[in-house]
Amino acid sequence: MNQLTSINYRGYALRIGMIFSAFMLAFTLQGVCAPAATPGTPPTVASKEAIANMTEEQKGARIEAMKERVNEIKAMDKSTLTKEERKALRMELRQMNKEARAMGRHAVTGVYISVGALIIIILLLIIIL
Repeated sequence: MNQLTSINYRGYALRIGMIFSAFMLAFTLQGVCAPAATPGTPPTVASKEAIANMTEEQKGARIEAMKERVNEIKAMDKSTLTKEERKALRMELRQMNKEARAMGRHAVTGVYISVGALIIIILLLIIIL
């Protein structure tokens, strides 16, 4: 009786493992098979070389123009837009964000520690002391 139970359990565990593996494979391949092409063309963004050659006045003027455009986008009624138009707006905002970061306006300062890392550090300090 014990032998029959262990054989059934092994078969059950094997089936569960196979199903789990099939799901993991399906979700992994989903990212590989996702379409990479996006409709529409993103707005032109200044390259890093072009940004490096800009004067401070030009950078300031570009930042002001980007702020105005962001405010226009925020003021828009996005419920009337099509899916492609909303996607184009998102891409435009991301490109402007990248450009602003390249200009050095979004410099990240400081060190960020996750909650888990903080707990581990505290536990290590308790153990050491």
